[in-house]
Amino acid sequence: MSTPPNLLKLAAFDADDLAVLSAAMQDAIVKTGEMTYLPGEKRFAMVGNRFAWEVNAARAKPPYERRRTGLQVTRALKAELAGIDLKRSDDVLELLSIAFESTDEPAGIVTLAFSGGATVRLHVECLELAMADLGGAWTTDSLPTHPDTMPDAESGA
Repeated sequence: MSTPPNLLKLAAFDADDLAVLSAAMQDAIVKTGEMTYLPGEKRFAMVGNRFAWEVNAARAKPPYERRRTGLQVTRALKAELAGIDLKRSDDVLELLSIAFESTDEPAGIVTLAFSGGATVRLHVECLELAMADLGGAWTTDSLPTHPDTMPDAESGA
């Protein structure tokens, strides 16, 4: 098990930054009750269990690591959900990617895409995201896979 000095903190202000942050957050497991949009603060925040790809990529077999990680999108003017019922706070989602589409530079839409087609679309003034690991890692035997690229694989948490 890794120690807290290996905590990852990233920020994204452009497409290159976002590609790195999205890759780090890929396959994070998030409960719907652990995400919120705060319109008065123009902020979306969520906490999830991130698969530590930066550590696990070099491992051919378990144990793998997950970390508790927070993500926030600031300067968010509006949030739209699809395929997510916030009343079902224990529903579990797997984050696949985070993307940005410019609509009127620097404004645009940040899309968090989850498995099963669920999405969070955030209309933002500009691209401004931050993620930070919140503590040490724990082990898991499950390696997330993506059936569309690996036809015989199973997804794990």
